[in-house]
Amino acid sequence: MADAKEVDYTLNNPDTLTKYKTAAQISHKALETVSGWCVEGANILELCQKGDKLLDEEVAKVYKGKKVSKGPSHPTTVSPSSYVTPYTPLVSEAEEAATTLKAGEVVKIQLGAQIDGFGTIVCDTIVVPPASGASEKITGREADLLLATHYANELMLRLMVPPGLLAGGSEEEKKKAAAQKPPTQNQISSLLEKVAKAYGCTIVENTTSWLFEHNEIEGKKKIIVAPGAGIKGEGSPEVLEAWGVEVGLSLGSGKVKTLDHRPTLHRRTTTTYILKRPSSRQILSEIVKKFGTFPFSLRQLDDEKAGKVGVVECVRGGVVRQYEPAGEVDGSPVSRLLSTVVITKHGLTRLAAPPALDLTKVESDKKIEDEEILKILEQPLARSTGAKKNKKKKKKPAKKAADEDEEESSEEE
Repeated sequence: MADAKEVDYTLNNPDTLTKYKTAAQISHKALETVSGWCVEGANILELCQKGDKLLDEEVAKVYKGKKVSKGPSHPTTVSPSSYVTPYTPLVSEAEEAATTLKAGEVVKIQLGAQIDGFGTIVCDTIVVPPASGASEKITGREADLLLATHYANELMLRLMVPPGLLAGGSEEEKKKAAAQKPPTQNQISSLLEKVAKAYGCTIVENTTSWLFEHNEIEGKKKIIVAPGAGIKGEGSPEVLEAWGVEVGLSLGSGKVKTLDHRPTLHRRTTTTYILKRPSSRQILSEIVKKFGTFPFSLRQLDDEKAGKVGVVECVRGGVVRQYEPAGEVDGSPVSRLLSTVVITKHGLTRLAAPPALDLTKVESDKKIEDEEILKILEQPLARSTGAKKNKKKKKKPAKKAADEDEEESSEEE
């Protein structure tokens, strides 16, 4: 009897990239919409609830009638100024549930969708506009933070491209470029710190980028920037890999402390443990069915209060991991950007990424002057694939084709 055909979940399978792209489109739409809702006086809990509802609605529109798991890969989280970790308050925690956004506050919005276990997560940092909606230029220390984060992110993405992948010249020159070693994690930290210092900022300690795999957003490889004592990453990006690339900066020390809040963000692990309480088993069953191994908020469970009780044994037994809420030690504003990228033979493509910072709306008296950093920032992320775009143009109205060309070129820049 022939063995059942094993499914190829790597990027060698074109279907894998299609599912990543579908999930990314949903993540982008949700991020754009939730960001638009973030104004002075907006309630954080309501923003998270509305964001999750939008993710569910958009996911329901794709792969209809097919036996494909799909859903959120990360709940909607809206993190206040000094928060380092994603924040998602509960309905049953009255004080936190009443938290609203303040004008001028630095806020991080994170969410994501998954199709068939291929998750894309995206995070953006914005400065909350006033309720009047008046668009004012961002200046001062908030501007320094946004610009430092923008350029640190652009630098980090370029450091993720495997050596020699985009090299030109003769075959000998290409081989020589490919033989170079990728930057070490210490070198990556050092380069990012130069960007941060140019704007009077600090890298948030233990900022981690992970290898993404099927049903897994924390793969074996990880790059840890500004690692604490005794902590180190492992591995470098390679062709045919997907990564969640993160940068985090602070206007303060960059040191992190655990906050005095209930952990509300959780994730199922691969650990097996016989749960004793029926309520715990019921909660675990719901977690597996709804979220698989992707992060979720307790408020997304059918009964939030029962979830708060049932998850305790799940965490104690190691079958569920809880993410401890953390923030800046000195309470300073913190920024975070997170992009889901894939690396192919053509280079690095941003699948789900925060929108590019509008540099005309951010004003700082600081700038990067380090020649090494400026040289890296000039490097492309990918080769142009213009031939495919020309084929599309023949079949589409001029405006639509132009819009798509603009989107594709922005991914490659």
